[in-house]
Amino acid sequence: MSDAYETFERLLREHKVTPYRVSKATGITTATLTSWKQGKYTPKQDKLQKIADYFGVGIEVFVGSQTSNSPIPTWATKKDERDFKKLLEEDTEIMFDGVPLTQEDKQRVMDVLTGLFWEAKQMNKRKKNPSDDK
Repeated sequence: MSDAYETFERLLREHKVTPYRVSKATGITTATLTSWKQGKYTPKQDKLQKIADYFGVGIEVFVGSQTSNSPIPTWATKKDERDFKKLLEEDTEIMFDGVPLTQEDKQRVMDVLTGLFWEAKQMNKRKKNPSDDK
């Protein structure tokens, strides 16, 4: 079972709802949710977004559990979070030297991008407000 599915199960418990109810509300089949639980399927960003919207949370609760062990920094604004979400939602095939990357390699790239994204955002904020570092 993936970290993202464990997050889904936690949200189910917190909101006291069943996968069936989420399925009906989002249009995602129960078979899809079952396959996800069994590790046979990994939902794409659009389905994760529907689930996140249903629970009233950001998609990063799922994506973050897949791409990084560190949460979104406390200094991040809502715009920063939207920018990050947009970066993660870009569904382009990643290649190196003309060869598509494996899922494991893609995960490593996403981990690096996550760290670099937040580091760059923080550096830009410091440049705009140099007095904050004192």
